[in-house]
Amino acid sequence: MTTSTVLAAAGGVSGGEEVTFWILGPLALIGAIGMVAARNAVHSALWLVLTMLCLGVFYVLQAGPFIGMVQIIVYTGAIMMLFLFVLMLVGRDSTDSLIETLRGQRVAAIVLGLGFAGLVGGALYRALQGTTAVGLEQANAEGNVQGIARLLFTKYVFAFELTSALLITAAVGAMVLAHIERRKQDKVDQVSTMRARFAPGNYPGPKPGPGVFATSSSVATPARLPDGRLSERSTPDILPVRELTAQETTLKGTDR
Repeated sequence: MTTSTVLAAAGGVSGGEEVTFWILGPLALIGAIGMVAARNAVHSALWLVLTMLCLGVFYVLQAGPFIGMVQIIVYTGAIMMLFLFVLMLVGRDSTDSLIETLRGQRVAAIVLGLGFAGLVGGALYRALQGTTAVGLEQANAEGNVQGIARLLFTKYVFAFELTSALLITAAVGAMVLAHIERRKQDKVDQVSTMRARFAPGNYPGPKPGPGVFATSSSVATPARLPDGRLSERSTPDILPVRELTAQETTLKGTDR
């Protein structure tokens, strides 16, 4: 099957569509390579956002405005932004990606990835060999959204319902695995918590944070009170207070 036959069956490619493809195609490829090559997890997520935006535009150009908008709004606007915010809140370091917990896992991942890509490419080549390309005019005769809904709830209803059941099962399983059951004796109500907080001998007020009026940035260095004395309450009990020299305990800016 020649190229002219494929273009004629698909309705041809307009000049604007061709220009858009040659502009966004390299950007999508650069985003995919940057996602894999980036050492920082936040940068990797941003590169993936670029690739997903380009894919959304490609869907719109191929007469699929609904799936194109879903690609941009749901995946790029919601899921990827959620990943990005979680990574920023967790504070992933760039050195985390350089630590290998299993020896040789990167080489194995590259080999398995190339093998899987070869299998998928071979399956697509054999499935599409000798197939005549057909346009989307018939499927989108009553509208793109109506055509997708008709296929989902008629021809692919079993696969659609099976996928939804799988997602619900995965969500419930994640909640069950993350749930921690507490014993009754470990549960403390608000009244008991307040009584224990204001019991005699306790310190109900907020404690000064480490490093406040301190001569060092170490969390083991106690903070200074306004009168110059060291506050032992500013350091956690699990951290040993290191012995400070006379020079370290002296107020800065003085000759003493």
